[in-house]
Amino acid sequence: MNMPLPNLNELGLPTWVPEAACVYLAHTEHGHSIRSLARQNGCHASTVLRQVRRMETRRDDPLVDAALAKLGSKSDLFGAHNSGKDQDPMNAAVNTPSAPDEQKLSSEARRILRRLCETGAVLAVAAEMDKAVVVRDTGEGGSTRTAVVDSPIAQAMALKDWIACDQPGRISRYRITAAGRQALNKLVAEQESRVRGFAEAQAGFDTGREAEAALAEVEKDPRARKGRYLLAESPLTTLGRRRDKDGTPFLADVLVAAGERLREDFELAQMAPGAVESWDQFLTAEPVAEGSDSANAAQARLQAALRDLGPGLGDVALRCCCYLEGLETTEKALGWSARSGKIVLRIALQRLRRHYEELSQQGGDMIG
Repeated sequence: MNMPLPNLNELGLPTWVPEAACVYLAHTEHGHSIRSLARQNGCHASTVLRQVRRMETRRDDPLVDAALAKLGSKSDLFGAHNSGKDQDPMNAAVNTPSAPDEQKLSSEARRILRRLCETGAVLAVAAEMDKAVVVRDTGEGGSTRTAVVDSPIAQAMALKDWIACDQPGRISRYRITAAGRQALNKLVAEQESRVRGFAEAQAGFDTGREAEAALAEVEKDPRARKGRYLLAESPLTTLGRRRDKDGTPFLADVLVAAGERLREDFELAQMAPGAVESWDQFLTAEPVAEGSDSANAAQARLQAALRDLGPGLGDVALRCCCYLEGLETTEKALGWSARSGKIVLRIALQRLRRHYEELSQQGGDMIG
């Protein structure tokens, strides 16, 4: 078994950085020889050499190149081998955006990788832009934006080989890899275990019905369990492919886009799993953590949209668009008759589209 690289802490790199990248930076940025790194890792020198060559080849990928450049400059701030360089640590910290920590990367990766699992979804990255967007083809030449992510998160996912670029260019397009799908399954399973473990710990102080109620509360969380639409497509995407008797789509692209926008604000708001279960509870939900201006703005936009929809329409939009509940589950939860949910959902999306159009006319249609 390979021993961990002993100078990882010395380099000042985040814990999520792959070992191959740590070895590459130790060799290229700090001058460690191939043989010394092999001795530290307890492996043959050819193994380290292959890691270094592979990372060098991967620098053709814009996100991987940016990630390594950023991590290399960050390690210069902490590396003992660079103490003699003429560098102002304060200025370097300001000019170099900080890499995400493990918790932030896991949270954002769950959100973005889920989106990239949808059919026709790609991550579009433009040179020198601080944001990347997930775009999904809607058919017949149309497309819709489904998520926004900061560039450091996208760079970390590329470095970990969770996403890969088909063809680098001025606007590079990335797709989820097999390793990314495996990572997503692991991240979702870990989240589910944490939620279940918390509920069982709470239930340990209760007895009888109180313990059962605590566990049942966890089962209600549609984002923590592996539901039908969790890792594949949303109910809106499925309904968008259905056709009426005259051959027209049951949900027009503009209606699907309105629902996807509501979901984007929901995810940007970073609401805790199971925090709210219905329309009226969401309108009285506490703001997210202090200091997260973009999350607070997203929550305000989301509450405004749900308030405009009102009870009933707001409930079905929240459950189907944000929680990704299936229509049958939503119908049972709200006490509706079978096969009535898709009609109410279409009415809710029509009203939601009008809400966003009115915002656009008033100049308040910005997302950020």
